[in-house]
Amino acid sequence: MVQQVTSGIKISVETVFEGTFYKNYKVHYAFGYKVTIENQSKDAVQLNSRHWRILDALNNMEIIEGEGVIGKKPVIKPGELHTYRSGCLLASPFGAMQGHYNMVNFTTSNEFKVYIPTFKLSAPFALN
Repeated sequence: MVQQVTSGIKISVETVFEGTFYKNYKVHYAFGYKVTIENQSKDAVQLNSRHWRILDALNNMEIIEGEGVIGKKPVIKPGELHTYRSGCLLASPFGAMQGHYNMVNFTTSNEFKVYIPTFKLSAPFALN
């Protein structure tokens, strides 16, 4: 598990290798990840959008941007958590992800970024 705190918002990420499969005559490696967002600040915040950079061992990079996470724009009160699960496909058995969430503080109306720590994606069978 990797963790990082930005502006009182703690991000924790756990990963799992889901398996391999073929799509369009190419092998793909499926990874799942669980993100926990913990509000350790004194103000309620809302996650409005996300920005991900996904990199595999073949130097392929994919940028993902969009509103919310898994169709939601959660409001997280002080001391509360929001957890969700998602996943990605890689063309290699190794890779990494990093990014940030764009959030708004309900007390000040200020928008701010919360950084998601870089986390590794690795298929156990490919490890030596």
